[in-house]
Amino acid sequence: MSRRTATLLASTLTLIALLCVALVTPTPYAEMSPGPTVNTLGSYGGEKVIDISGRTTYPTTGNLNMTTVRVTGADYRMNLVEAVLGWARHDDKVVEHDTIYPGGQTAEQADQENAEEFSQSQDSAKVAALEELKIPVQSRVIVASVVKGGAAEGLLHAGDVIKAVDGHQVAAADQVATFVTKHSPGEKTVFTVVRAADVKKKSPPTQQVTITTRASDDSGAKRAIVGIAAGVEHLFPFTINIRLADVGGPSAGMMFALGIIDKLTPGSLTGGAFVAGTGTIDDKGDVGPIGGISLKTIGARDKGAKYFLTPADNCEEAAKDVPGGLTLVKVKTLDDAMAALKDIRSGATSKLPSCKS
Repeated sequence: MSRRTATLLASTLTLIALLCVALVTPTPYAEMSPGPTVNTLGSYGGEKVIDISGRTTYPTTGNLNMTTVRVTGADYRMNLVEAVLGWARHDDKVVEHDTIYPGGQTAEQADQENAEEFSQSQDSAKVAALEELKIPVQSRVIVASVVKGGAAEGLLHAGDVIKAVDGHQVAAADQVATFVTKHSPGEKTVFTVVRAADVKKKSPPTQQVTITTRASDDSGAKRAIVGIAAGVEHLFPFTINIRLADVGGPSAGMMFALGIIDKLTPGSLTGGAFVAGTGTIDDKGDVGPIGGISLKTIGARDKGAKYFLTPADNCEEAAKDVPGGLTLVKVKTLDDAMAALKDIRSGATSKLPSCKS
């Protein structure tokens, strides 16, 4: 064997060895890519995304698409080759694993958190939509969760309605902590509640539950606590079901709210146009920022969207790389989104507030 052939063979074997190492060496990175985009006015997986009963609904046209980002799983570690290829692809984004799954979050924990955020976003979307339409929504303060081993364990239960604390009527979730912390740790507090099992009764009975408070784990001065999280349960005047399997997180809230409004009002919000978007929403209709905006705009454009409703706090990032043929529309509130849709369906697109880098 000649020296040249031996050198070439050694180099080839070294390259193969390095490639093998790269294929099995895990990296601290995860990959994000454009995920599915779904029309909130249509169906997905054979079911209506938004299904309303008990109230008159109207036919809709066009698209109000929510957008998603697909990410590698919490337990999956990209190898070096995958990371390099991901960095090279324009439509994908390689980020540190802890950016998506902080603190070593497991797949189960991530799924649970996403499911909870998705459920909350649906609830807020319903409230914001009905408030926009001037349809009253009642609410009540409930026990959202009970801390295992806490003072209230076995005395209060998730779903119990909190009517009063120490005789003080409760109208907002944060009032519960306010009344409890008036005590010193070790003192007793009295909750007036309607048990979860009784709330659907015509005249549900109330119970008084006495709990001995404990000291908080805070540094510095200790607060009196009972070991519950208080929350708000909304009582809707008719049924609104949002069904979208395999999707989590809060970022579809605004688009769900718009879809609900479109179905509950005559005519079409879009005028038949293909509009996509993203953004969290709260009960008051304020639109919040989300992650992966550049990937969501790519997914929307690839699906056929012409306009993209963009949270104001994401505008600068989104405007740095706008997919061709897509117009970014800046929105801060549900009212802003409604105004933008009015301009789109009337053809007054020059009035649309745009995102700038």
